[in-house]
Amino acid sequence: MAGEINEGSVPAYYREVYEAIRCRTDERVHVDVFQRLLQRTDISKPVLGQIAEQVDSTDGFLSKLSLYKLLALIAFAQQGKQPSPKLLENCIQELPKPQLGEPRELNALRMQPAQEDVLTMSQTLDKLLGRDTVQLELIPEKKGLFLKHVEYQVTSQRFKISVYRRYSDFDVFHEVLLQRFAYRVVPALPPKRMLKGVLTSVSEREFIECRRRALGRFINLVARHPFFSEDELVKTFLTFSGSDVQSKLRDAYKKTGDEFMTNRIATLAKEYLPADIQAQFSTSRELIRNIHNSFQKLRDRAEKMAERSKENATDLLMFGRELSTLGSDGSSLPSLASSRSTWGTLRQSLKSLSVEFAVLSDKAAQQGRREEDDVVEKLNIFLDLLQSYRDLCERHEKGVLHEHQRALHKYGLMKRQMMSASVQPKEQASVEQLESRIVQQENAIQTMELRNYFSLFCLHQETQLIFIYLPITSHILGAFVNSQVQGHREMGAVWNELQPKLGCLFGGNNGSKPPI
Repeated sequence: MAGEINEGSVPAYYREVYEAIRCRTDERVHVDVFQRLLQRTDISKPVLGQIAEQVDSTDGFLSKLSLYKLLALIAFAQQGKQPSPKLLENCIQELPKPQLGEPRELNALRMQPAQEDVLTMSQTLDKLLGRDTVQLELIPEKKGLFLKHVEYQVTSQRFKISVYRRYSDFDVFHEVLLQRFAYRVVPALPPKRMLKGVLTSVSEREFIECRRRALGRFINLVARHPFFSEDELVKTFLTFSGSDVQSKLRDAYKKTGDEFMTNRIATLAKEYLPADIQAQFSTSRELIRNIHNSFQKLRDRAEKMAERSKENATDLLMFGRELSTLGSDGSSLPSLASSRSTWGTLRQSLKSLSVEFAVLSDKAAQQGRREEDDVVEKLNIFLDLLQSYRDLCERHEKGVLHEHQRALHKYGLMKRQMMSASVQPKEQASVEQLESRIVQQENAIQTMELRNYFSLFCLHQETQLIFIYLPITSHILGAFVNSQVQGHREMGAVWNELQPKLGCLFGGNNGSKPPI
């Protein structure tokens, strides 16, 4: 069937059918779509089989010219002729028009699975976590200086490189990332400065450490995002070692623009969305809001447990010190008491116990750090993601959706002005100017509608991202249980070592049954 048809000679109807059923992300037609097209005809099954035998496909797709040839065979078959390549070779008149109905009605035949593949994110939590791990540390020589001098060493495992960044670099990166991906979950940055007021140096150090942790969570969520991680902006931030990373980031954005301008299916997003997208969005949003509230409560409890472990460390250390103080008291006993008391001997034993209590204190402090690093941080990174999803929902409603409604309202006012102008004679120039403004507004509304659908498209994908991250719950529970098992085992070992040393204090029963 090769080479008999020239694209320029086919009837307009052929081109309209092609536009109606071709892939929206490709210039080919899927064979399954063509098979559905055949089923719409009144041709008998044996003849349909003869046409199907002429299908010349590559990887399950038809080229434009292959489709045109098949449309011609359908038309010949509908005329009662035997569909064969010879008909095309001998045809000297314009190709006949097949009876397939209005082209716009054929849109429904377009292949659905391909659309769903575009909308569905085929990711797992392990794949996301495996994209990159970014370490963020304070540069040692900068520790303890004023906040404006704090600098971070940012090390990407994926790019095998370390770069140096200040908070202002993160700030610009966040700003540009939000401009580029306004319809995605962009995590918030921690505050730049402490709250006003007199704060101790300890409070300042705590603030710097909390901010370092928050920046670390931010950059890891970004570096693992399916779309951010492949963008030039992220690569620049994680690898550029020049003197002015901020200008480099802004230049990169100016070259590309926002995602709506670069995503190949942005203007076609409506076609990929399920009919009940709004209902799905409302249901998912409510569920994610409830999940967010529960995880906040879990984080608050985990923080209290970590704080209690640290307080326990302090209490154990002070308990041991007080025993040591008691045992170190060299005051002589009154003669009456010394003849009947074992206090002198007990006092020496108490003095040595401070060593064990110092070890217990150290183990409790380690337990607190484990709970903070392994449990609280994992809860916080998921909470940061959940909060950024809520922020995204608000951006969608207050941003593109609100702008679209406002533009429609403005358009309505213009149309009323135009109707008034047609009733009451006005200068030709002012009417033409109003017509021009209406056309501009119509174009603006069309663009906003496309952006609104693309925003919904992205929201649908970002909702999937939240559910892809949900199995992190098992990571959190595993870290929680492991930290408790390790902590209790280590503490128990020290307590067991301590118990035999109490023999002299309790007359040989090791304190298991103190005398009443």
